[in-house]
Amino acid sequence: MTRLLYCFPFLSLIFLMTFLSACSQQKLSYFSESKPVFSLIEFFEGETLAYGIFEDRFGNLKRRFKVNISGKKSQVIRDGESAEQITLTEDFIYEDGEKQQRIWKIQKDVSEDGVELYRGEAADVIGIAEGTANGSAFFWKYDVDLKISESKLRVRFTDWIYQMDDYVAVNKATVSKFGIDIGEVTLFFVRGTPASIIGPFDITEW
Repeated sequence: MTRLLYCFPFLSLIFLMTFLSACSQQKLSYFSESKPVFSLIEFFEGETLAYGIFEDRFGNLKRRFKVNISGKKSQVIRDGESAEQITLTEDFIYEDGEKQQRIWKIQKDVSEDGVELYRGEAADVIGIAEGTANGSAFFWKYDVDLKISESKLRVRFTDWIYQMDDYVAVNKATVSKFGIDIGEVTLFFVRGTPASIIGPFDITEW
């Protein structure tokens, strides 16, 4: 009985943390009335810049990086019907001099109730990334094989993008493995006239 009484506060704490975590899950529907209305293809068509950081699970800054993003819109045929697609070429430069390129091909569908749905593919993305936009927010999840030294680590990215105005959007991405958060990526996207004044970035060196 004494042992059980000692364990009870600990078990209660676990239950409380689980309950609070479940209650804190953000829903895309919360943003249905928010503006400006985010459309991934419209926002990223043309030239965009991004400033990014990666923090570990304890909030320690581990990496800084910049990205040049070029978006080209096109029409593709899927299941016998025409669909909008954007090809995003992302060129990264990291503070330590590492360079990386990712090319996304993202297609858009519109549900019967007018919600924008997206399906994305890239070389290092496992399977299909599926996302949804509502109001000023966008949400999607995907698995990526990250190169670490000579090996690869498969992790899950859970992304939220919030459009702030006509020129800026903020991306918060949680990186997890086996359901355990291992870090967080924060990106600030800049497009249009501000992007043309600032960039493009020189990605030959930091």
